[in-house]
Amino acid sequence: MRSIAAIPAFNDNYIWCLYDTDTRKALVVDPGQASPVETYLADNDLTLDTILITHHHPDHVGGVATLEANCRPARIVAPESSPYQGGTERVADGDVVDWQGLAFEVIAVPGHTLDHLAYHTRTKVSGHPVLFCGDTLFVCGCGRLFEGSPAQMRASLAKLRALPGDTAVYCAHEYTLANVRYARHLLPDDEALQHFESQCQQRRARNEPTVPVTLEQERQLNPFLRWDDPDVEKAARVYAEAHGLATGSADDVFAAVRHGKDHF
Repeated sequence: MRSIAAIPAFNDNYIWCLYDTDTRKALVVDPGQASPVETYLADNDLTLDTILITHHHPDHVGGVATLEANCRPARIVAPESSPYQGGTERVADGDVVDWQGLAFEVIAVPGHTLDHLAYHTRTKVSGHPVLFCGDTLFVCGCGRLFEGSPAQMRASLAKLRALPGDTAVYCAHEYTLANVRYARHLLPDDEALQHFESQCQQRRARNEPTVPVTLEQERQLNPFLRWDDPDVEKAARVYAEAHGLATGSADDVFAAVRHGKDHF
């Protein structure tokens, strides 16, 4: 049997640990810090054999060298074209990463960074297909555009939006409450968002992660995936006209929503 656990790091990062309860082998995603991972592995009698990297930012790769030295994982999988030069295996869009009977499709998702990858398997873990999406897609949000354009990011999110709705979305940060506050500011009459905010507030009050959620939930709630939703289109047009931004296309809708979040 396979399970996924959240290893908190820094102030709001999640390092995801996928492990096999029979073999005690473990895979971790984006270990920005080594010490929380080493502690979790030791406490749960797990052996690290694979690291997946989504992109080059330090809070996603900062712990890799220490883990490589101390835990000696067999594989460190990283983007093929990337400022990050560590790793033992370079992958790109369309490649497949096999681990303990799971086949992860590699999906190029430039926008937050140009080297950003996501990893998706249709095989269910804890009842759901799995998406490790780093900083591209957040619960009710998306990553800032540090390197890519709005058009690139929307195209990347369109790839993720098209995945099966029961996919569990494992993003790398606990940004949910801030994201929902912005979504409700943009869409104040959205009752589903109001209900979701209340649920997330209760989970955080219990110190529980709000991650993962399903992709179907994201399609219904996340304004960054709803560029063709009439309510989001209307709100984006009002914002764009007030700030001298372009209107009309799906890319324009997305760009206005992203601009609004950047200045919220």
